[in-house]
Amino acid sequence: MPLFTGKGDDGTTSLFGSKERISKASCQTKALGALDEINTLIGVCKAKSRNFLYLVNEDNLADILEDTQQDLFVIQAIVAGSPKSFGTDRVKRLEDIIISIEEELPPMKTFLLPGGTELSGFLDYARAVARRVERTFVSCSEAKKTPGEVIQYLNRLSSLLYILTRLVNHKQGVKEIPPSY
Repeated sequence: MPLFTGKGDDGTTSLFGSKERISKASCQTKALGALDEINTLIGVCKAKSRNFLYLVNEDNLADILEDTQQDLFVIQAIVAGSPKSFGTDRVKRLEDIIISIEEELPPMKTFLLPGGTELSGFLDYARAVARRVERTFVSCSEAKKTPGEVIQYLNRLSSLLYILTRLVNHKQGVKEIPPSY
């Protein structure tokens, strides 16, 4: 059986447990596509972080990123109509990681130029994409009720990616450079 079905050739798709076809340009499919994009980019960061051996709360960076990918798949399932649930414990996990890393870093006093290392550059890119995902998701969730924990999680996700960017630069001895304006 081929990978493709051809059912979407008319610009429609179906979602979890539904026989109804919806437009591939619908708000719901845009949110799903945005979640897929950030999950894929986090996968690139995970692959590039395999040699970054510093532990955060007993987890290495690749494990933190993989846990995040798993969370994003649950969120995608919810958006697609699955009865899965998403609790505040997942938001708290991100908050705990962020706070733990923040305690180790010098205080941030300004915006910083991205690209200290290849890994930190990819993490910063993922942060920017995560912000776009959050905006897309929020604009789409206004029309469809979404668990508040999901929106909170997406808001914390960009903070997590930013603090990981700073951590990588810090542990690799890269000086943070503010914009010169």
